[in-house]
Amino acid sequence: MLMKMKKLGIHSLALVLLASVVFSGWGSKASAATPITSDFRSLPASQIVYEMGAGWNLGNSLEASVNGTPSETAWNNPTVTPELIKKVKAAGFNTIRIPVSYLSHIGSAPNYTINATWLNRVKTVVDYAYNEGLYVVINIHGDGFNSVQGGWLLVNGSNQAQIKEKYQRVWQQIANKFINYDERLVMESMNETFDGTYGNPNPAYYANLNAYNQIFVDTVRKTGGNNSARWLLIPGWNTNIDYTVGNYGFVLPTDTFRSSTIPSSEKRIMISAHYYSPWDFAGEESGNITQWGATATNPSKKSTWGQEDYLESQLKSMHDKFVTQGYPVVIGEFGSIDKTSYDSTNNTYRAIFAKAVAKTAKKYKMVPVYWDNGYNGQHGFGLFNRYNNMVTQQGIINGIMQGMQ
Repeated sequence: MLMKMKKLGIHSLALVLLASVVFSGWGSKASAATPITSDFRSLPASQIVYEMGAGWNLGNSLEASVNGTPSETAWNNPTVTPELIKKVKAAGFNTIRIPVSYLSHIGSAPNYTINATWLNRVKTVVDYAYNEGLYVVINIHGDGFNSVQGGWLLVNGSNQAQIKEKYQRVWQQIANKFINYDERLVMESMNETFDGTYGNPNPAYYANLNAYNQIFVDTVRKTGGNNSARWLLIPGWNTNIDYTVGNYGFVLPTDTFRSSTIPSSEKRIMISAHYYSPWDFAGEESGNITQWGATATNPSKKSTWGQEDYLESQLKSMHDKFVTQGYPVVIGEFGSIDKTSYDSTNNTYRAIFAKAVAKTAKKYKMVPVYWDNGYNGQHGFGLFNRYNNMVTQQGIINGIMQGMQ
């Protein structure tokens, strides 16, 4: 069992509460009623980044939805099994990011109750990874997309007061569901949240995103227990590096309600960014650009931008802005799609690209998390066949692991 918190009887609980009043007052950091469990390790930035190592996304599963209702198999992936997670661990990954959508599984105001069956399934899948000794990242994923039916966590939404209240209630429930999990559970506020318009961020909408991050941090912390001390992960605008580092409006949330057991010199907030550059190589579904990096043999198949020097400058900018201040950076998604139908050498360059991202992330003390959508055909990101739990792209996995050495 994961719940290792010592049970408190009614009288013991009353004494603890009384002591909290007498000795510490009702300060914002008092959470004696829900103590931190004895197995929870308070890790500084360098240690948790080291232990998280290289990560893998369980993409297109728990965040998949149809007509506004999340469904694990909606996007042609099978039900997640422990065997798949064991295969991912055996491949060398230390962290699994589990994107989750809630959408219509959230009830109506004022309680916004999450469907219990769905939340229990999320917990079951988390346990598959958690019980293997892996780090696990959980988030609210598709709810922040303008392009997803039922999306509601919208920075450009008209009723921000209602959105913020709903967001607070939802995270309160998620945080309480996982309150006794140790430091290997990392909560991520949201995914690629923005107004759906590419280009410079709208300042008013960015302010809404900052407000969501603040609500997330405050809400999780106030549930107490291990949540008062665990690492929390937040993104900037659309997880875009330039719009997070540059002068576009990103504001780091305060961490007022965290446990007083954390040394004041340390942080417990991480910054999330995604890396799919250059897009014409990594994500564009055409056969024009199939090669990447200094070893590319066909200049016409290589992008005019986004090579090793660009990767270096992007990750260095996140390092200089955040890592140096004690805020670890998680490259929560990166990767490139399969274009071998256009160019038989494409997988070679996909592996070279993955190795370069992982190596540069390690250099700058970041956690790289590969995006796997479970699809192994043309334009897929898959590294594993989720139907038979076989590795499909050992070369890319090798590249990631070599980059982390």
